[in-house]
Amino acid sequence: MSTRLDWISRPAGPLRGELRVPGDKSISHRALMLASLAEGRSCIEGFLEGEDTRATAAVLQQLGVCITAPTGGVRVVDGVGLHGLRASEQPLDCGNAGTGMRLLAGLLAGQGFDSTLVGDASLSRRPMRRVIDPLTAMGAHIDSRDGLPPLHIRGGSGLHGVKADTPVASAQVKSAILLAGLYAEGTTEVHEPQPTRDYTERMLAAFGWPITFGPGWARLDGGHRLQAVDVRIPGDFSSAAFFIVAACVTPGSRLVLREVGLNPRRTGLLDVLRAMGADITIEHLGEQGGEPVGDLRVGHASLRGIEVPVALVADMIDECPALFVAAACAQGRTVLRGAAELRVKESDRIAVMAAGMRRLGVAVTERPDGAVIEGGALRGGEADSCGDHRCAMSFALAGLVAAAPVRIRDCANVATSFPGFLDAARAAGMVVGTVPAADEALE
Repeated sequence: MSTRLDWISRPAGPLRGELRVPGDKSISHRALMLASLAEGRSCIEGFLEGEDTRATAAVLQQLGVCITAPTGGVRVVDGVGLHGLRASEQPLDCGNAGTGMRLLAGLLAGQGFDSTLVGDASLSRRPMRRVIDPLTAMGAHIDSRDGLPPLHIRGGSGLHGVKADTPVASAQVKSAILLAGLYAEGTTEVHEPQPTRDYTERMLAAFGWPITFGPGWARLDGGHRLQAVDVRIPGDFSSAAFFIVAACVTPGSRLVLREVGLNPRRTGLLDVLRAMGADITIEHLGEQGGEPVGDLRVGHASLRGIEVPVALVADMIDECPALFVAAACAQGRTVLRGAAELRVKESDRIAVMAAGMRRLGVAVTERPDGAVIEGGALRGGEADSCGDHRCAMSFALAGLVAAAPVRIRDCANVATSFPGFLDAARAAGMVVGTVPAADEALE
């Protein structure tokens, strides 16, 4: 019998109350890696208990780092120093974590031993040439199968600093280069075509590494040390995004999301939704671990279609699937451009979201780098997430406002980023649950 997991999402009443979303996945990955390379013991609070981040923790443990979990959401890391990692006789399994694999490639490129990074079937289809090429320019030796995993990284290469102009706007690519730069002789400098998230830069500074950076660029020198610090990870904005959109599109909703990370390189969706007419306010703005944090108060509003500013797309790339649902509920046409990066995520998210929304009665026209979405009524039916966690959660939002229940196929991978999504959704008032994949069609 199939082990695939399906969901059913049904029309619901207003979403009300307060929620705390899990810790930021991107920051959780980076905190583990830098704490492992630091000197001393670091305590990471708010750690995301997802399959992706646990895979990264397991890889670092395989490399000789002591990482314990005294309670849920907490990791204690005894750092081994910049040159204290040990070779593993077995391949390093990143699971489904593209962030983990790309960042670890940069970190391992500077080691004195060989490593092999592997992943699951989905990750093994995702492009790694974008990190292989700049790391090779720094002196790394990385073998792959036409730029796809597994990645065989030969140690002992003397890395040198470079001035890298990345062809794509990707925080993962930038971070891989900067992590390799810790081991490189001289200066490593990265320039991006558009500014991306600066999590790695902020966290390197928090762990004591001299680094200068601004929107779209970062620069550091090799030869320094990382010092252990305690880190409190804010709530993941990408996880919050599903509830932000849900409250925006469900009549009568008033929802508060507590202590959400509001890094300006992450929150492009807020600007887009506000331009569409959303009712979103930020309260109690503060800081955790060098990251801006605040509470988000979201209410239902009548949205209107817009042309999404291309300059905001890099700051909302993971939230684009949820935007498809907001656009479907808006009056008029929404045009998304400059989002070709969506084609090489866990799935081709443009194709998956376009196909699913069309099956729910929404007119969507695909473009190579985006889509045109016509607002209108959603009917019930089925949508296939193709195993993509963000698409699955986005289709669950569609069920809130559809005329009939929506069945979402292949949702098991939601555990990679938001294992408690169903519980959080029900707590907010959504009517969503699991159904065996072999079950009968919806009533």
